Amino acid sequence: MKNQEIRFNDSCQRYSIIIGNNLFGVLQKKIRLICPNTKQIAIIYDSKVPSKFRDALKSKLRNYKITFLKFNANEKTKSLKSVEFYMNKLLQGNFNRSDLVIAVGGGIVGDTVGFVASIFKRGINFINLPTTLLAQVDSAIGGKTGINSIYGKNLIGSFYQPKLVLSDTSFLNSLPKKEMICGYAEILKHSIIKDLDFFKWLKKNTKKILSKNKKKLIHAIKKSCEIKIFFVNKDVNEKGIRMMLNFGHTFAHAIEAKNKFSKKTTHGEAVLSGMILATRLSVIKKVCSSSVLNQLKEIYKNNSLSYTFKNFSNVNKINSLIPYLKNDKKNNDDKINFILLKRIGKTTLPNKFKISISKLKKLSKFIARY
Repeated sequence: MKNQEIRFNDSCQRYSIIIGNNLFGVLQKKIRLICPNTKQIAIIYDSKVPSKFRDALKSKLRNYKITFLKFNANEKTKSLKSVEFYMNKLLQGNFNRSDLVIAVGGGIVGDTVGFVASIFKRGINFINLPTTLLAQVDSAIGGKTGINSIYGKNLIGSFYQPKLVLSDTSFLNSLPKKEMICGYAEILKHSIIKDLDFFKWLKKNTKKILSKNKKKLIHAIKKSCEIKIFFVNKDVNEKGIRMMLNFGHTFAHAIEAKNKFSKKTTHGEAVLSGMILATRLSVIKKVCSSSVLNQLKEIYKNNSLSYTFKNFSNVNKINSLIPYLKNDKKNNDDKINFILLKRIGKTTLPNKFKISISKLKKLSKFIARY
């Protein structure tokens, strides 16, 4: 399947998202085009990225002065301490705004390095090479950068668009199935909130995606990116409709925070749990029918994903999440701002369903029952 290119356009910036296999050959040409004054490149890479990719980058970018900086990426190192470390490395290397920073890694690397790029001398050129399925379909798209604090996930950050996103499926060859499931969660979410036909396609092709069929993967990544861009273009700074992309994430972020961002539950697994919980709440609030919930459960069951929500048929488990819901970024008062599901392909608008903590505690026994 030939490379796919999607163009992101908003009032401030345009850039390309290129999706395909073995894409490094296009990188140098793209840099010359979009960053013509670049002389130095800092490549900040996840320590888990195989050395063959670093070697390939070094070979393809041999006309530039390259600085490789390793990042032991995890939710705890997605921090102000890491930001300060990489800022100092760039300052020591005398980088200027016309130079370039490239992130090579999953969402943690992209979010952190993007934030560094956004504040270094008020903005240095930034290219994202996402190496996980989750990053390729979600965090690399839309310009949200950020780091964690002791109060929650991604609470410190900025909006900063890259110059280019290169989603190379060859990175995915070494990913374990747990990481593929992590990315698939966001693909499924995009279909649920926007595209019934894509949801039907996923019902037929999920097993092929999880087994890394290149053709199906490229199509799923492209379709998922197009859906995310639809929302981002309408609301770049996440003041309104873009919040719909957070379907399932209110519960998901609470699950992650409660688990202290443990690797035992990935972000995608938390999102899969969160989407079921949000849909249960949608049924309880009479926003959608139980048949919609059953459609979701069916795709989970057929692809061995039901384990992600089986623990949340216990009222105590649900109540244990409630204290962590307060810090969700969609909240603008004391109530929890939920995105609920009307049907496959359509959610409620932001700020339409705000529920107090006391009310949520009363509803928790019904949420557990479904």
